[in-house]
Amino acid sequence: MFDKTHDKRRHVRVDSTVPLQYKKLKELSEGTIGAITENVSEGGVRFMANEFLPLASRLVVEIFLPAQPKPIKAISKVAWIRKALSGEQYVIGNQFLDLTRDDLEQLSEYVKKLQTVTL
Repeated sequence: MFDKTHDKRRHVRVDSTVPLQYKKLKELSEGTIGAITENVSEGGVRFMANEFLPLASRLVVEIFLPAQPKPIKAISKVAWIRKALSGEQYVIGNQFLDLTRDDLEQLSEYVKKLQTVTL
């Protein structure tokens, strides 16, 4: 039996595959790179990338939640990275560092909605 008191996460993560775009904070003049999320929480997002992103890299991410007129935008950092099981992709664990109160509220509502669907 799994005891949630030993879970290190502060925020509940829910499986979600929605479009995401990112760019490196130090390279804002470069174009954005598209990706797909695997899960999201109020504290971060996991997604697949076609490139290696070094630990602690700062990113600007935009997450396109369903039925929302504009994407959620956050400054984040790469918390962990793993090579995907197949292909030349990487699984990125990304922690939010800064997002607006409105974006956090939208994200929180989205997570709660998905959480109630999966219970």
